[in-house]
Amino acid sequence: MTPYSLAFYVNVVSTGTLLGARPTDTPERVAEAMGSRFGENSFDPRSMWRDYGLVEFFWQRADAGEPWVGHHFTVQVHRLAHRDRTLIGETLRERYGRFTPRLRFEKLRRLLERRGVPLVEVPDPANAPYYRVFWQPESKVAVTVIAGYGEYTTPDNLRVGDVYSIIAPMTDAEVEWRKAQAA
Repeated sequence: MTPYSLAFYVNVVSTGTLLGARPTDTPERVAEAMGSRFGENSFDPRSMWRDYGLVEFFWQRADAGEPWVGHHFTVQVHRLAHRDRTLIGETLRERYGRFTPRLRFEKLRRLLERRGVPLVEVPDPANAPYYRVFWQPESKVAVTVIAGYGEYTTPDNLRVGDVYSIIAPMTDAEVEWRKAQAA
């Protein structure tokens, strides 16, 4: 993997931002950071997400006339296994270059630890034993890793130990809820 694409993942996990955009930012602020090429989706007038290929941002609002409030973003690392070069938008490609089809978790973890950014494993009662989740307490970022294959998992040509996705934020309250569910 190129050092630049690794730098992208390290930056996301370390800062809880994507090209400076926070999960709570407005759609306009995210478009400033990520660019204007995206697919926009909505289930109803109170939820929306924008798909930038590798990255998705999600918003909610109380009513159709209210402003959008950022909810979370997800880096869909598993999509890269399809080797579709269009998944890396122009903004990411210009800044980070080429991305490889897989991200090995241990490599990412080592780089983060060298920078003083530890990851803590948290329970994933809904998806265990097929996935493991690691959390960065300061940035509130979660990294989901393939732990095994099963009937309901779709590893997208991934191997055990590959990163499936990165999501922000995972709050302290969610971590506590996960721990309570696993107990």
